[in-house]
Amino acid sequence: MTRLRELRAVAPAIIGLAVVTLLFSLLASDTFLSTINLRTVLAQNAGLIIAAIGMTFVIASGGIDLSVGSTAALASVTTALTLRATQSPWLALGVGLATGVAVGCINGALVSLVRITPFVATLGTLGAARGFAKWLAFDQTVRVPQPGWLPELSAKTPTPEWLFLPPSALVALVVAGAAAFTLRNTIFGVHVYAVGSNEATARLCGVRVGVTRFVVYAIAGACAGLAGVLLFARVGVGDPTGAPGMELAVVAAVVIGGASLAGGEGRIAGSVLGALMLGALANGCNLKGWSNAIQEIITGGIIALAVAIDAWRHRRG
Repeated sequence: MTRLRELRAVAPAIIGLAVVTLLFSLLASDTFLSTINLRTVLAQNAGLIIAAIGMTFVIASGGIDLSVGSTAALASVTTALTLRATQSPWLALGVGLATGVAVGCINGALVSLVRITPFVATLGTLGAARGFAKWLAFDQTVRVPQPGWLPELSAKTPTPEWLFLPPSALVALVVAGAAAFTLRNTIFGVHVYAVGSNEATARLCGVRVGVTRFVVYAIAGACAGLAGVLLFARVGVGDPTGAPGMELAVVAAVVIGGASLAGGEGRIAGSVLGALMLGALANGCNLKGWSNAIQEIITGGIIALAVAIDAWRHRRG
């Protein structure tokens, strides 16, 4: 029964991905299902997938994080600056991750200690992180003459090629596996769902609500930071204006994947499928030469539909 309920929860994401795949396999039959294009979709959307994984923790706990895109942009800038100063890809990777964790900890402190509502708290860090990124980069992109091996993470062809998945997609797969195990098989995962379902009851059961929420936002920040590192790897520069609107796409992916904005629900597999659906949709629109305006209209409609389905599910149950 549990597996059936989980399948029903992720069914909209499965159906949506199937519909998008079928549609563009007919409209762009020569290119959409080609191996190189499938690898392109995976490589270009690995950051979105990882950010959606972090957002799953937040939404399952009953929160929201609007600072994802700004955090990713800030992490791309700090990664580029560190790499340019030290020529150490590993140190740059660590600084990018630490940047995301730092923003996540600030969000967690604002929500769990200062008791600011998640929407307002992360709306504030959205602007602050973006502004700090622009300040660090002097309002321009940060170029790195010798980026080392970091750009290889965004390669569309894996090495060795029999792995099929691009390096960034393999990173996303590892993150997804670790996150799914954490939510399904650890006490912390149980606490995340408990806090999202009913905070008062969770407190009565001995759950440290504040600590749980703080850690949840730190996890989301780490995922956004890693997404920022992958953004740098893909575009080759630290871009303080990068990842615009990423937070909306991430929330949409998680909700499409079966999470509830009311909290208490959320599945990593569903979020991954939701992100892949949005990525496949954007890729198909690009292959057909459709304008960004059309893509934004379609994506906005999908977000509205996903939220409406979520509200309908809760009215029924």
